[in-house]
Amino acid sequence: MEEGVAKPAGIPILRVASGNIRSDALNPDHRFASMPLHILNKDGRPGMTRRQCTGEYKIKPIKQKVRELLGYPYPARIPKGVFVEQWVGISTDEFHRAKDADVKYMRTRHPLLDMSWSRAECVRYLTSLGLADTPKSSCLGCPFHGNAQWRHIRDTSPSEWADVVEFDAAIRQGNARANASGNRLLGEAFLHRSRVPLSQAPIDHVTAAERAALHTGADEADALENGVEDGCSPWACRGDADALTRDDFGLAT
Repeated sequence: MEEGVAKPAGIPILRVASGNIRSDALNPDHRFASMPLHILNKDGRPGMTRRQCTGEYKIKPIKQKVRELLGYPYPARIPKGVFVEQWVGISTDEFHRAKDADVKYMRTRHPLLDMSWSRAECVRYLTSLGLADTPKSSCLGCPFHGNAQWRHIRDTSPSEWADVVEFDAAIRQGNARANASGNRLLGEAFLHRSRVPLSQAPIDHVTAAERAALHTGADEADALENGVEDGCSPWACRGDADALTRDDFGLAT
């Protein structure tokens, strides 16, 4: 769909990558880039691992590509006044997540905020263009998914559901690198916030947030069913706003 819209307008689409986070998480030879996993400690206390995935798997490769486009690949120094302008699609519903880039060679604009567009207004506009099925961006197995998104994956894509259920079971074995070095685990990790296996998690429960959205109109309800609660992007990961607890998933001290 992206190519069908961008190509006629002469806008190139560049895709960058920095490995596969799930393969890396289960590879004992790879340094574990922590996902924000829900943890159940040995004493029954809930916790959450540190979130480093956005920086390593999204922001880092984007910065590398930007440097390449500017003609100053790392570690070259980028002259003052040389920069790119990046547009980030944060709507008024999520204005609290808008922020500037952390480097001077990237300057951020938020066009939807400039136009005072809400998520519902974006959906209406996309619908008028025949693009009503455009979902919010998020990783398939993101632990920040709400029940609506988990149900959407289960009910619309059996292969993807089987994939995330398998990965959820695999992370219960702990940090692969920690296991390989003989360290005991301090707790169990889960993708669902209930801290039970995803295949058994209460994803059919309609949360209060979902019920509230269902009363605000079809557009908002459809958006909630097709995306995570706050969406996600390299510059506005939902984890930035959450207070994360200490990482005691992998190693005993």
